[in-house]
Amino acid sequence: MKRGIAVNKIEQFADMVRRSERIVFFGGAGVSTESGIKDYRSPDGIYQTVKAYDVSPETILSREFFNAHPEVFYRFHYEYFLNVTAAENRTHKVLAELERQGKLSAVITQNIDGLHQAAGSEHVIELHGTVSLHYCTQCRELMDTADVKALRGAVPHCAECGGIVRPDVVLYGEPLPQAAINEALDEIAAADMLIVGGTSLVVYPAAGLLRYFGGDRMVIINRDETPFDTQASLVFHDSIGDVMERMMQAL
Repeated sequence: MKRGIAVNKIEQFADMVRRSERIVFFGGAGVSTESGIKDYRSPDGIYQTVKAYDVSPETILSREFFNAHPEVFYRFHYEYFLNVTAAENRTHKVLAELERQGKLSAVITQNIDGLHQAAGSEHVIELHGTVSLHYCTQCRELMDTADVKALRGAVPHCAECGGIVRPDVVLYGEPLPQAAINEALDEIAAADMLIVGGTSLVVYPAAGLLRYFGGDRMVIINRDETPFDTQASLVFHDSIGDVMERMMQAL
C-alpha cells in the first residue's frame, strides 16, 4: 500500500507559510519530472539510461565536448531538451500562486526548461541558464530557439557571422553565472522561510547556497534523503506535487 503524507506535517508546513512573508524556493530537476522531463541522477534519469551515444551524457554536456563535437552535442540536445513537450505542473503553479499572494519572493532553479515562467512566476533565478535562449559563440547574436528546433538536431550557425550557435546553459567545465549566484545569495540570506524541492543537494556550488539561509523555517521535499535533511524543520520524502498541492489546500 502506498504510504500517505502525514496530515499533521502538511498542517505544520501550511502554518510555516502563513507565518512567513519572504519565502524563497530552491529547486532542482525533481520539480519538473511530473511534467514528463527526465531528471539526471535517478535510476531512470538521463545519466543512467542514455547509452546510445558511446559516451556518457555528462561528457556530452561539457564545454570541451561541445567545442570538439557540436554535431553529437546537438543531436543529444535536440532529443532530450528541445524535442520535449512539457507543460507546467502542480508545483510550478503553486509557486506562481504564492508569488501572486506576496508570500514568495523568488524561485531559484537549477532547471533550464522555463516551466516556472510558463506557470506565471516572475522572479526566477536560473542558476544553470535556459534552453529558451541560444546565441552565437563568436558575435553573441541571439538565435530564435524555434529556429534551432526546426533544424532537428543539426548544428545551427549564426546568420550574421557564421559562428556556431549554442544554448544559453551552463555546461560542465563552465562556472555558474556570477550575477545569478549573487542574486540567489541575496534572496536566500533575506528569506524568512526556505522551501527546497526536487534536488539531491549534492551538486556544488549550487547546493552550498543553502548555507546562507539564516532563518528557522526550512522545508525539504525530495524523494530521497539529502545531506541537509538534519538541518530542516520539516522533511518530506514524497511527491513534491502532492506535498505542495496539499499544503496550498491547507492554507
